[in-house]
Amino acid sequence: MVQAYSREPGTGGPLSDIRPEGVRKIRLWAFCIALGGFLFGYDTGVVSGALLYIKSDFDLSSFEQSSVVSVLLIGAMIGAVSAGRMADRLGRRKTLAAEGLVFIGGTAILVFAPGYGALLIGRVVLGVAVGAASATVPVYLSEVSPTELRGRFLTLNQLMITTGILIAYLVNLAFSDGGQWRAMFAVGAVPALLMVAGTVWLLPESPQWLVLRGQVDKARAVVESVSGEARATHVVEQAMRRREDEKRGGQKTDWRVLLAPRVRPALIVGLTLAAAQQFGGINTIIYYAPTLIQKTGLSASNSIFYSVAIGAINLIMTVVAIRLVDRMGRRPLLLISLTGMLAMLVLLGFSYVVDLGPVLSLLFMVIYIASFAVGLGPVFWVLIGELFPPSARAAGSAASTAVNWASNFVVSLAFLPLADVIGQGETFWIFAAVVAFTLWFVGRYVPETRDREFDEVDTALQGRFGRSPQAGPAPG
Repeated sequence: MVQAYSREPGTGGPLSDIRPEGVRKIRLWAFCIALGGFLFGYDTGVVSGALLYIKSDFDLSSFEQSSVVSVLLIGAMIGAVSAGRMADRLGRRKTLAAEGLVFIGGTAILVFAPGYGALLIGRVVLGVAVGAASATVPVYLSEVSPTELRGRFLTLNQLMITTGILIAYLVNLAFSDGGQWRAMFAVGAVPALLMVAGTVWLLPESPQWLVLRGQVDKARAVVESVSGEARATHVVEQAMRRREDEKRGGQKTDWRVLLAPRVRPALIVGLTLAAAQQFGGINTIIYYAPTLIQKTGLSASNSIFYSVAIGAINLIMTVVAIRLVDRMGRRPLLLISLTGMLAMLVLLGFSYVVDLGPVLSLLFMVIYIASFAVGLGPVFWVLIGELFPPSARAAGSAASTAVNWASNFVVSLAFLPLADVIGQGETFWIFAAVVAFTLWFVGRYVPETRDREFDEVDTALQGRFGRSPQAGPAPG
């Protein structure tokens, strides 16, 4: 999963050698934190069903429908860029609680929206929360997780995102008979309230952040609550040494570090995969699944029902990816994923151009989602946490995340109008061309990172870009 703004120099977490009761406590912490990922998934997925009824209630054009979906992503870009600095200043815990309150505020605006303008405002507010959570949750998880459980807890975020999307589809189905789109949005307030409550009453502050702020005793107390006193002392001393090393080295963690020649290959891979993940068309299915299925001839309620199958496959294949990413490796999953996506996009285009009927169209959508969820979906977030050198990891992850949200915005805003102009099937063929390029790019430039330390990853990455591994040390 994405490392986002984490300044941890390796893959090891700040907690280890924990007692069984400590593991249970950290699992509870992880669940509370990952509710931010659930809300990320829910609020990006729920609009797919709500839109079928909003468009008739407010008589929205294709552009207005697209803007209701895509304006969330403008807020998400703002939230993603600003969350790192906020989390560094206020702490992970306060930042996550604030994001929960923003989720609640955005939901309230949508529930009581009197018209199109209010819908846009509510979606922007929700977008700020979604983008901020996409940056904060992985960082917080990484800093309260022990080394031996870090991978599992980081992938919990991706699992919760896909769970949120599936629950959103089920909620849409539950309220579809009466067209109750306001209720669809309102349900999102429940997990937001739970996240705020859990953050206030259950979660500790990140020990790493506490050490960076000189609150050593508080950091030691957090670690001792799940581990022994000796181990807590050792962990805190390590964090203090790391802080002193950074001060002496004068390391920079701002955007300038990305300009270093040695960082550019990682940046190219990160930004390319960030854009390709969206321009491959995934969120046209996630956001518009009921609309797409309805265009094959099914009713609105039936369209929502079948979209649940898409959400379920997305969740199931994400679980499969979690089990395979450390067994098969990143490159094989990416290549398999992109090959499946390419084939299904070509067939999906044909299904609309020659009218193959709703059954085949739905089948192609489901296999496309499965292909994405087993590879490109989760592996992108894993790679941007592994390819960048430690001192560039925060900025590199932030840049990749921002490009991902920006690409998401462009695709979701342009999809329906473009499909109206050139046709539904032809639009899917454009996505197929993007996926074909990405398949070539991965085969040529993306190294395997499984079971490799950063120096080994960097050597392989530099080699794929035709650079000498001895061209100079990577920053950090």
